[in-house]
Parts: sequence; structure tokens; C-alpha cells
Amino acid sequence: MVTKEIVTGQPRISVIVPARNEEACLADCLQSLVAQSGVPFEIIVVDDHSTDRTREIATSFPGVRVIEAAPLPDGWTGKNNAVTTGARQSRGEWLLFTDADTVHLPGSLAGALKEAHDNGAELLSYSPEQIAVTFWEMATLPVVFAELARQYSPSKVSDPASPIAAANGQYILIRRDTYDAVGGHAAIAADILEDVALARAVKASGRKIRFRYAQFAVRTRMYRNYRQLRDGWTKNLALLFPTPGWLAAKSLLWWGLAWGALFWPLAMMLGYELTSRSRSFSRLNPEFLTLARVVEHWWWNPVVLLLLIPLGGRLRKANFDLAMEWLGASFGMPMFAYLLLRSKRAHANGSVTWKGRTYGPKDDPVHQLSHHAPTTAGRLS
Repeated sequence: MVTKEIVTGQPRISVIVPARNEEACLADCLQSLVAQSGVPFEIIVVDDHSTDRTREIATSFPGVRVIEAAPLPDGWTGKNNAVTTGARQSRGEWLLFTDADTVHLPGSLAGALKEAHDNGAELLSYSPEQIAVTFWEMATLPVVFAELARQYSPSKVSDPASPIAAANGQYILIRRDTYDAVGGHAAIAADILEDVALARAVKASGRKIRFRYAQFAVRTRMYRNYRQLRDGWTKNLALLFPTPGWLAAKSLLWWGLAWGALFWPLAMMLGYELTSRSRSFSRLNPEFLTLARVVEHWWWNPVVLLLLIPLGGRLRKANFDLAMEWLGASFGMPMFAYLLLRSKRAHANGSVTWKGRTYGPKDDPVHQLSHHAPTTAGRLS
């Protein structure tokens, strides 16, 4: 049911949803958007040359405007082109850029506008609650978001005195005058991390931004299978962290030390049993037994705890439940290291692919940006 606010009067907010082959999630997104109340708004879905049922689904919602993205210009990313098309045809005083895989909780649209006004923010960005279903989603997301929150805290992003800027492309509410003043997405046409680049431009102009976790307002399931997760983070991680190779090595080292300490006695006893049955390695048999007995020392258990507790504790910033945090600590850290290295190599080779498009170094000036002006956006798309 389309609310009164969406169809009458001048819209206060223009909700712009870029969509490229989003038939799996677009209906839920639009259903949650048309049900918003408390503020006049319009919804514009920009069909980014989809080949599935995206356009059919969008047009089935009365009151939702569906437009075709302009032909993709050279040097532009697909998303920047789509949202620019939508912004040019919008009428609102504020623009909300939100992804097709989001679900908006009741009252969140009016609440976000009030929060922006109350805090004097020209740009308000929410980091949605992340829904994880498959094993690799549950293991990987806590590690990624914990590292992002640790390196670039929302409090610093929201502090006008801090140079750190960030936004999450899944939910960016920005005043139209501000958007136009900084050149909009057209000014960052080649940036893969368009949300980060837009936030940087707004903050550099002296305007206030606000960024925070908002599970009460919006949620999302970013990736629906392992391949999407792998390709999505390959696209982004090397841009989010200025030294992805070092971060991968550090993550693997910490993970290996913590779990190695926990299973040390078991590994040594296994070695003891195997060498006791082998003539070739029998001389090593006493050594394994000696190494296994290290656990008898008074200091062993405190050492294991000092390694394991911080391993789990460092994931607390990710805003996931305890079970997922420990799943991340158990399996997500090596996966995170692999994705960091994969992302670094893909960007170096100019082989970053996403939704049927390939972006190389020439299309990626934000890669240089990430080395001298660290920013983050939680989930980027």
C-alpha cells in the first residue's frame, strides 16, 4: 500500500535506488520504502541496464518512478552513473541514496531526516544491520566490520575536527544544496568507493557529516553466496585499508598464535604418538613429549587466555552476536587475510570485476586516495 506522503505535494526527500540485476531483493526493499510515513517523499528506481526481472518488479509498485540509467560514459563506474541519472530527475530537498538490498524499518525515513536536522548534519549515513545466512557470511563479516570500526571509528568520522570521512553507500541522506555544491557523483565519476569519496568531498567543504551504526533503521543482506562475497570484498578491501598486505600478515599471525597455543598440547601429543610408531622419527619422540608438558607450567594457561580473549574481543566492535564473533575468530580471520591479498592483487592487475563490469587502475583514482587519506564506509557497493 503506497502511503499518502509518497504521492502528494512537493517531496521533502527523494529516495534514489540504483538497481542492476536485483530481482532477488528489490521487492522487499521497495515494500519497506513505500510503507514509510511522516515525511513527503518520492521513490526513484534507476534500472542500470538489468537483464533480469528488476524493471518488472520495480514497475509493479504504484507510485514508484522507474527510469533507465543513462548510457555508461567512459571512465564512470556503473553505480555513479545510475545515481547521477536518478539525482538529475529528482525533486526533493534531500536525497537518500540507498541500495536495492536494503530493508527500511517503519518510521526510519522521517527519523533520519530529524536526526540530520537535530545534529546539523548535511550528510547522514547509516551503517545497516548486516544479515548473514551462509557460513562464510557469518564468519567473514564480523572480522571485516570490526577492522573497519577499529581503524575508522564513527565518532571520529562524525567529529568536524577529525580529517577522517566516511559514509556507507547503502544509506546516504544528503541535502540537495550540499550535493550540488560538491559536484555530486559526477565529480567522483571514476571512484569505485563512491560513498567514501562523496563523504570526503562534503567534509572537505566544511560541512558536517554524521555516520553511525543504525540497526533500528535499516538492515541488509549484502551478499547471498560465497562468490558474491568474494567478489564484493575483492572490489573494496584494498581501497579501504592503506596496507592490505601488512594487515593480512598481522591477522594471520595473531590468529595462528592464538589457536596454535590452544591446540599446542594436542598437536604435541599427536606428534608423540606418531613418532612412537615410526623408526625413522623415533629420536624425536622424547622431544614431542617434552613440548607437550609445557602446559604443566603455571604460566601456560594465562598465556593462552591472553591470546584468545583479545582475539574474540577485537570483534566486539562489529555489532554481531557472540556466536558470530567467535565464528569470525575461528574461521573469518584467515578468510579476511585471503580477501585482502586477493583485493590487492586484483587492483594491481586491473582485474576488479563487479556485476559484469571490469575496473582497472585507470578507472580507480580512489586507490591512490586510500593511501594518504584513510576512510571507510563499512559496506560499500
